[in-house]
Amino acid sequence: MKSEYDVIVIGAGPAGTTAARFAARGGASVLVLEKDRDIGIPVRCAEGVSEKGLLESVDRIHPDWIEQVIARVNLYSPAGQAVSASLENEKGFILNRKRFDYDLARLAVDAGADVLTRAYVYGLVKPDNAVTGVRMTHLGKHVEIKAKIVIGADGVESRAGRWAGISTHTSLSDIETCYQVTAANVHAREDTLHMYFSTHLAPQGYVWVFPKGEGVANIGLGISGTFAAEKTPREYLVEFMQAFFPEASVLSAVAGSVPCDQTLDCITADGFMLAGDAAHQANPMSGGGIASGMLAGQFAGRVAAKAVAEQNVSAKRLKEYEKLWHKKEGRNHRLSYKIKNYVYNLTDDELETIATSVLKIPENKRTFISLFKIALFKKPGLILDAIKVFS
Repeated sequence: MKSEYDVIVIGAGPAGTTAARFAARGGASVLVLEKDRDIGIPVRCAEGVSEKGLLESVDRIHPDWIEQVIARVNLYSPAGQAVSASLENEKGFILNRKRFDYDLARLAVDAGADVLTRAYVYGLVKPDNAVTGVRMTHLGKHVEIKAKIVIGADGVESRAGRWAGISTHTSLSDIETCYQVTAANVHAREDTLHMYFSTHLAPQGYVWVFPKGEGVANIGLGISGTFAAEKTPREYLVEFMQAFFPEASVLSAVAGSVPCDQTLDCITADGFMLAGDAAHQANPMSGGGIASGMLAGQFAGRVAAKAVAEQNVSAKRLKEYEKLWHKKEGRNHRLSYKIKNYVYNLTDDELETIATSVLKIPENKRTFISLFKIALFKKPGLILDAIKVFS
């Protein structure tokens, strides 16, 4: 570890290590700081991602990353009607996040970055309000490291953005509070994502069962933060498991939250950028943030390397990162947010009616667009938004 780097990345999740990889590839000296002892642990993720999303940020997909290939999705109504649909020409994966995150960090190191674990960042160096480094503790010692640019990729609980003067506030209704278990002895079709929608099971959210092969699955749910005070996500999930998978054995459990919100209005400052969940770049509809976080990290890393080479790390220069993000994903995120706010407020009776209508469509002709055309029939303007998102 040196005393000064071109770029320091806070957080070694997919967004952070991808930012580090692309910044290092661009010629910058890079340091990644991870507060936990091991990269990829603990896993706070359902581990689902699309093949297309991965290939936007990695050169190839390693077989060791994949625990289950997904070809279908089953959507379950409150009364248990199963709406099945093929992913058509797209493949999905359930990842081994421990191995995946570890390998992303290794790819960053191969590109020239340094990685340091057990590095707890507790503040930014900000003379004259421009970020010029970080303050951290490592192995009991207080350390200050200089940087031309700091990238905050420290997750939904990010403090780096606030330290940089960026408003990271999210309303309680846009935070999905989640609880997930990895369980064995789960009997569910293993090439299929299983998603349950019901105000009784998961108000303003959904339950997921993501198979990992050999009878093991991630089973979890997310509910709007406005409901969590009345009944915890864990309580909802315990009831779901007792009703649907009473014979399953829990191997591990984890709790967390996801910002199902629009991207923050501002994600750059002088010498500073935010990426991934810290910037609210997870998909507002599904809460999935792996592929979008990596894409944001790619943009941030590339812009950081260029800005350093140009010796201009001002907020104005770093706005290129925001422009790249919004050009690629901004519209879809805005539209997904609008659709989410409608769909998550449907009653159980409305969800049942939608399922009954969709089941009238032959399975080989069901698409996400046809599903949303039925789901959004009372809001025809949103149908056009759904077509833009899913076409």
